[in-house]
Amino acid sequence: MGSRGPVPKRSSERRRRNKDDDGPVLVRAPSGSEPVIWPEPDADWHPVAADWYASLAASGQSRFYEPSDVAVARYVTEAMSRNLSNGRFSAQLFAAVCSAMTDLLTTEGARRRVRVELERESAEETVPAGVTALETYRKALIG
Repeated sequence: MGSRGPVPKRSSERRRRNKDDDGPVLVRAPSGSEPVIWPEPDADWHPVAADWYASLAASGQSRFYEPSDVAVARYVTEAMSRNLSNGRFSAQLFAAVCSAMTDLLTTEGARRRVRVELERESAEETVPAGVTALETYRKALIG
């Protein structure tokens, strides 16, 4: 699935439940059996870059990561740190870092495009306001 077009709605917000056009995954490979190890942030990294790296390790999508994804995250963090620490901000490097961050599914829009939805365990199921109001009216009429 590409990164063009509008960000799809969450599955709970979609009205139609038609079969997806994407089709099945054609090739599957087993994941590594060992848990992925996240190296500590480099002490020389810019604080903003180090915070991003630490937040990525704690984020929900990180459970899908392989060791190669962690290596990419370290490389992106290094580039981000250099751009933030440098006296001149490079727009081209910023664009490359943002693209790599999208590949790591760091934003909700990027995750929705590949049909990955993260839900917090403590979050209550949200019901649209119109549905709640109709349910209240229905209960009032029934008695």
